[in-house]
Amino acid sequence: MTSSPKVAVYSLSDLKNTTDDALPNYLTSLKVAQNHNHTDVRLLLGYLAVVISGVTFYFDYTLGFDKTKYWTAWAVAAYFVLNGLFTWWIWRVEKGVVFQGSVKGQKLLLYSRTEKHIPIYHLTARYTSQSAPSLWQEVQLQAPFTRWFTADGYFVAKPFQQWLASEIPPIGQADPGNMVEEIGRGDGGARTMNVQPGRVGEVLDGLKNASGEMARAQGARSRRKA
Repeated sequence: MTSSPKVAVYSLSDLKNTTDDALPNYLTSLKVAQNHNHTDVRLLLGYLAVVISGVTFYFDYTLGFDKTKYWTAWAVAAYFVLNGLFTWWIWRVEKGVVFQGSVKGQKLLLYSRTEKHIPIYHLTARYTSQSAPSLWQEVQLQAPFTRWFTADGYFVAKPFQQWLASEIPPIGQADPGNMVEEIGRGDGGARTMNVQPGRVGEVLDGLKNASGEMARAQGARSRRKA
């Protein structure tokens, strides 16, 4: 089943933005707790700049420029500083973050990007496991937009959700019903995992525990269906 509205299939930004918007909708439906810290800081910086502009205009209009020019100069300087911080926050701190949250004691960060004129969605997932909460693991994925968009430009949620659940362990544990074993093999899919040197044993233990948890979840799901 497709969702609306329809997007232009030749607009890379529309394809990416629609896909990015689908991520938090899907994850929050799985009871993944979303963390809004990045968004809160961005909104705070933006609102402060707007307040400074509004207050400066009000006093300049009511008292006149001569009486307020000293404070106006400081307000203009503060405005540019806040806008500089806003830009720095978006490009250096957020760096393409589309979701930040946690589920069952596991932290999850998702970053997305596209390359110019190439209709492939790149997704980087950083996450921790219950057995190693201080160890961040990373998975880098990519898939063509045609995997979850129809030729008419409609977004289809199911294949997108299956891709995420099959490739990102915390999501797979939260939604084992959408795990597809063959997902990501061929058809442009790619996956790499990066871990910190010297901590391979910890990672293997974490993967072993994660596999056991997913198996138990799938077994419970099968029993419920029966």
